[in-house]
Amino acid sequence: MLNSLEVHNFALIDHLRVDFTPGFNVFTGETGAGKSILIDAFSIVLGSRASGDYLRKGADSYWIQAVFDIEGLENVHDILRELDLDLGEDTLFLRRKVTAGGKSQAFVNERQVPVYVLTRLASQLVDIHGQHENQTLLAPGAALTILDHLEPGLQTLLEKYQEKFVAYDKARETVKKWLLKDAHQTEDLERLEAEIKEIDEAHIQPGEDDQLRETVRKLSNQEKILQAVGEAHHYLEGGEDSGPSALDAINTARTTLEGVLDYAPELKPYAESMDSAWETLEDVRQSLGDILAADHDDRETLEAAQERLDLLYRLKQKFGGSLEEVLAYRDKAQAEYEGLLSLESTLARLRKQEAILKAEMQTEADKLTAARKKAAAGLVKALLPHIRDLAMPEGRVDLQFTRLPECHGRGQDSIQFLFSANAGMDLKPLGRIASGGELSRFALALKTVMMKKFGVPTMIFDEIDTGVGGVTAQKMAEKMALIARERQVLCITHLAQIACFADHQLYIHKSAEKGSTISQVDVLDPEGRIQEIMRMTGGTNTSRSARENAKELLAMAAKFKETKESDIHENPAR
Repeated sequence: MLNSLEVHNFALIDHLRVDFTPGFNVFTGETGAGKSILIDAFSIVLGSRASGDYLRKGADSYWIQAVFDIEGLENVHDILRELDLDLGEDTLFLRRKVTAGGKSQAFVNERQVPVYVLTRLASQLVDIHGQHENQTLLAPGAALTILDHLEPGLQTLLEKYQEKFVAYDKARETVKKWLLKDAHQTEDLERLEAEIKEIDEAHIQPGEDDQLRETVRKLSNQEKILQAVGEAHHYLEGGEDSGPSALDAINTARTTLEGVLDYAPELKPYAESMDSAWETLEDVRQSLGDILAADHDDRETLEAAQERLDLLYRLKQKFGGSLEEVLAYRDKAQAEYEGLLSLESTLARLRKQEAILKAEMQTEADKLTAARKKAAAGLVKALLPHIRDLAMPEGRVDLQFTRLPECHGRGQDSIQFLFSANAGMDLKPLGRIASGGELSRFALALKTVMMKKFGVPTMIFDEIDTGVGGVTAQKMAEKMALIARERQVLCITHLAQIACFADHQLYIHKSAEKGSTISQVDVLDPEGRIQEIMRMTGGTNTSRSARENAKELLAMAAKFKETKESDIHENPAR
């Protein structure tokens, strides 16, 4: 459950910490006092889109922290362990900081994480329902989504169906591709034949482009190479204008040592080394001389290498980024060419495979439809008591199935909610017949049923009472109070009929401080609750009768909760 929410420099909030209790927590206060601002802040710390527009004037950043008790929530602990964020404790800290420039940072247990981690954890902790969520019930596909998530078995069937659908869709696209080839068979055969011939005539050798580039590089620098060879040859051979050569110098050094070997025989190895060095350098001199004497007109070789490189470049541009890819393309083209030559048999084989996969997909689609209809009957049966509890004693609900002409990614069903709030009225699509208040009650009934299926510990209702009042509002309050026996419930309301059922009532109000307006939250004691219920029912009316009316509302709510205490253990959803 949510233990606390702390907000700093957010819209009208300077700094605020709100502590929550198990059960039914209700926010009340004047319009514009900041009730919805708290929900916005809470949504941001749970991973919703953050904006710098919420930043309080004069501040450079805002932050929000939510603290949860996660004792017994193994799915949350599993996520934390997976991300190496589990501290082995039952308290979870989620924090979000946003700067004036809109830069956002997210933290879990004081460790920075990507924002999606907050969203992932929030899905296991909180369910927020507001006026917008009422409208999503009317969106195309909403009933289908709700139904598929209601029963775990449906998800398994849907996944099996989708595997078959993907396989069939791929086979169908392959057949379409080959049908196009059939229409252009002659053209494609001529194109592929020309491409194969073009590659074959090039006689490509893998890696030859690298060798050719090295050859071109060498031949392009021939003048520099010959100049270096000439200089090296000159130093070895010498000349009249340059004095003794390197070979002459080595010969002189050797002769000098040989003249004293009778006195210093230990110098003999050095003399021999010089003799060996002289022979090696003499071989080098002769080889360099041969290079200089040779014909170095390599223009034709250079041009041939460049032309070959250009050809290979064009082939790589046309068929692949490397010679290996060009050769792979050639093999693929050959296979396609041979396939086109036997197009009729290929198409027959592919069509047979497509038909088999379509039949398998249809089988899974039929299983999915049957399971959905069974689940729909169960959902209708579960919904009806809650709808009738919510001041619609003659209310009826059903799910209408329409068989689509073709299968799609989620099966072959189109499903919509049908609804009638009053006796004598036909069932019609929910969006065409339900008023705003009826839609709110329908949504609350659906949430009550789904609560049994999904174990989020905290449910938030943001002005779900829009469009209702009187007895209807009281019935909605009773329903939320009963939910609060099993889940922590947070509710924002303008109605006294709902506020009086609170286990923990929080009053949000604005005040002026140092020339600016701030929102504050007070926990109401019994007397404070009476005063707030009086304000909600009669405005400025502070008469004795108004006070008695407020006390009667609170007493009525307390009595209802006491009498339902035993019933909630037998049937928590009601």
